[in-house]
Amino acid sequence: MKVFITGATGFIGGAVARRLRARGDEVIALARSPRRAAELEKIGCRIVNGDLNQGILIEDSMTGCDGVVHGAAVYDVGIPKKARPAMWDANVKGTETVLGAALRKKVKKVVYISTINAFGNTHGQVVDETHQHDEKFVSYYDETKFRAHQVARRLIEQGLPAVIVQPGGVYGPGDPSVLGTVMHQFLAGRLPALMYPESGFNLVHVDDLADGIVLALDKGRPGEAYVLGGELTTLGDAIATLARVAGKKAPRLTVPGAALKVIAPLGPLVGPLMGFGPNLREMITAADGVTYWATDAKAREELGYTARPLEQGLRDTLQAEGRLPA
Repeated sequence: MKVFITGATGFIGGAVARRLRARGDEVIALARSPRRAAELEKIGCRIVNGDLNQGILIEDSMTGCDGVVHGAAVYDVGIPKKARPAMWDANVKGTETVLGAALRKKVKKVVYISTINAFGNTHGQVVDETHQHDEKFVSYYDETKFRAHQVARRLIEQGLPAVIVQPGGVYGPGDPSVLGTVMHQFLAGRLPALMYPESGFNLVHVDDLADGIVLALDKGRPGEAYVLGGELTTLGDAIATLARVAGKKAPRLTVPGAALKVIAPLGPLVGPLMGFGPNLREMITAADGVTYWATDAKAREELGYTARPLEQGLRDTLQAEGRLPA
């Protein structure tokens, strides 16, 4: 199979590219940075130097491809308003560009990597792929991924043979996300107290997610969406599990939400010191009383998707990073 992929220099896309190459697929990867694409070249990917603004280049690069996986996106919460246009361009316009090119090139199968965040805050409920966002956005990332999801749906209605996958919170070796930051802070002994331990996630190991995306490419029904998750949990329970695996004590203290709201105006100064973005107000609205819970039962039934339990996934992560206690 010949596959064009975006986002392959990232955390999720890189895992997908490795899976495709491991089974012998020809992979053409769009990459802005030759330096970041070096590892992809080592495993035999053909690199197309460019970005999501270059529609003609993208369309030409799809020539002869059997499949497209579009995963390139900006994932960040707590960004300042001046960073919003770049996120919109990548997440919404970029999706329009890549999926539109695939439609015009009549690519046989497309996988668009959306997110459980496209459902918004599930308010403690475990939803499925039929859930509709209430359009009360908790972050700008939340809004852009919802709008991009709508773009994918519109192009599917126009004939694009696309499958939408919706990952939960992704973790694993080298995780660069906010969740990964919190976990690394804990492992380094720099997390004396937790913020919003009740925040809810469906946590999935990046390698299980990559397997699920490849399954969607092979077996997913065009026009359908599939949640790809692992284990429903909260931030507090996830850190407690990590503590158990790492042989450490979980934080006993929590930072009161009221205190965080008081210091929110100091976000540009405080946020970076805490390992987060400068917009603390957005960080708070994206976590305070928010759950991102969805079931992956459909993917398990239709695709044969499986995912390891959180404790095993965290153990595997620490093992890969050389952090697992003897």
